[in-house]
Amino acid sequence: MIAEDLQSGVERLGDMIARAKIIVPFTGAGISTECGIPDFRSPGGIWTRNRPIEFGEFVASQSARDESWRRRFAMQEVFAAAKPGRGHRALASLHRAGKIPAVITQNIDNLHQASGFAPDRVIELHGNTTYARCIGCGQVYQLDWVKRRFDRDGAAPNCSACDEPVKTATISFGQAMPEDEMQRATELSRACDLFIAIGSSLVVWPAAGFPMMAKEAGARLAIINREPTEQDNIADLVIRHDIGETLGPFVGN
Repeated sequence: MIAEDLQSGVERLGDMIARAKIIVPFTGAGISTECGIPDFRSPGGIWTRNRPIEFGEFVASQSARDESWRRRFAMQEVFAAAKPGRGHRALASLHRAGKIPAVITQNIDNLHQASGFAPDRVIELHGNTTYARCIGCGQVYQLDWVKRRFDRDGAAPNCSACDEPVKTATISFGQAMPEDEMQRATELSRACDLFIAIGSSLVVWPAAGFPMMAKEAGARLAIINREPTEQDNIADLVIRHDIGETLGPFVGN
């Protein structure tokens, strides 16, 4: 069912939330655009201006690693200035109320944690861009450590422990999805009675399979996204309106 207008959509969503015992939100880039973080895939998005650097290329090429870090540092002010939006705060309110055990996200911006979710309650399918990790031994680095060495040497640094490349703690094209996070997301999707897909185009697999998985397990499915998705036809509710305006009424005190 596609909501005829915002008010009717919010009312229907509110009824679904009230009836649900276990709600699992699944968030994509759309929930963070009001926070100043640009989308990647939409027309005019980052990937229409800069071709993504695939994982194999990052590993094989120093110049690719240098370019990858140049792009990340160019976005530092944007990520650092971003604060949780109404969508993030609404989900955090429902989490505090005991309705949401955890959130599944495709986003890498750390805004769910900033809104009040404990880190272990944020299932990051595509990692996190606010810190770095060695692709060899897994040692964690803060971004300022990488920046100091990048500025000093004019090149992306390697790990001080094992000399393998250091990369933002994100999942790039060609890189394996994180097994533990995928397993937790699968379990949550099958256990919930309301799954809400928010701000995701639902075209990136295997992550896009979770709404279908929840629906097949008996959950009701709501999709909040400005543009149509390929899963609208199986949803119990589709709201094609601004995410902040849609979820704003659910922000608690």
